[in-house]
Amino acid sequence: MTNSASSFIWYELITPDPVAAGAFYNAAIGVTFAEPHPGSPVDYRMIQRDDGGSLGGVLRLDAEMAGAGMTPRWMPYLYVENVDAAAAAITAEGGATFLPPADIPNVGRFAMLADPQGVPIYIMKPISPADRPDATSDVFDPEKAQHVRWNELASPDQAGSLAFYARHFGFEFNEKMAMGDFGDYAFIDQNGQRLGAIMQRFNPEQPARWLQYFGVPSLLAAKAKVEGAGGTVVMGPMEVPTGLWIIVGIDPQGAGFGLVGPKGE
Repeated sequence: MTNSASSFIWYELITPDPVAAGAFYNAAIGVTFAEPHPGSPVDYRMIQRDDGGSLGGVLRLDAEMAGAGMTPRWMPYLYVENVDAAAAAITAEGGATFLPPADIPNVGRFAMLADPQGVPIYIMKPISPADRPDATSDVFDPEKAQHVRWNELASPDQAGSLAFYARHFGFEFNEKMAMGDFGDYAFIDQNGQRLGAIMQRFNPEQPARWLQYFGVPSLLAAKAKVEGAGGTVVMGPMEVPTGLWIIVGIDPQGAGFGLVGPKGE
């Protein structure tokens, strides 16, 4: 699988309870968590959309991971041509290595890193399926429900993040929206597509993480489902300049997420 117009090629939920998280996200956005592959040494589940595609995967947060400081979260996988070279370059610039480059049989080569601003990311070079050598990722789609429609980073060092992601992933920042005392909201463009934005973190207590906004057909209906399923809405509903509406929430296991779509009823 090659990268598409977006370098965001996969998303992963790290959670201590995949079964409970699956029930929550099924209620909130309609996706289904598959059972882990029989015999696999790792509890990893695919997130299935109604159209038969995948939104990403789910990794169970075990005691060893928690002991090393990992907490529930969503994380993006970013496409690179050479995982080893990219990992070496990122760490040389002040990034950190959580998982060094390794191969996943029949899937690809990956590494888990932190960028120089402390933001956790995966990098990956996938293996294309034998019957679909030109296959591309479709987990990001700016128009569709049950896909990630927007990627947002509240960085502790916005200028450093803009330079880093431009240099390593080809992101362009052609337009910015002024937010008064909060600075500029710098939109991410790549290959003619708008992927999201990077802004300066407002609160030093706020985790330095990418936030994914999942598409829903009705924002108000989804908000009610989030709250009914035990999630917490921490921001919104709020209208954004595109005319869509958003909320930011925390799932019952502690992972942050966003939803975006028409206001609905």
